[in-house]
Amino acid sequence: MDKEMSLKNRDRLIQLGITISTFRKYRGLSQEQLAEKLAVTRQAVSKWELGDSLPDAGRILDLSRLFD
Repeated sequence: MDKEMSLKNRDRLIQLGITISTFRKYRGLSQEQLAEKLAVTRQAVSKWELGDSLPDAGRILDLSRLFD
């Protein structure tokens, strides 16, 4: 059961990354430009988009405002 839950969480991370990437591209922003707007590194944005890490709650709010 733990492995199944872990896979579901990984799937959610990947889906969030795809969503961030899609909205970033729709807005015509590079990873660097998005990073500057959010005061993070380009590498952080890349990790979010790849599903390797999760933005903190404050950054998720910033993303939602930016992409609204």
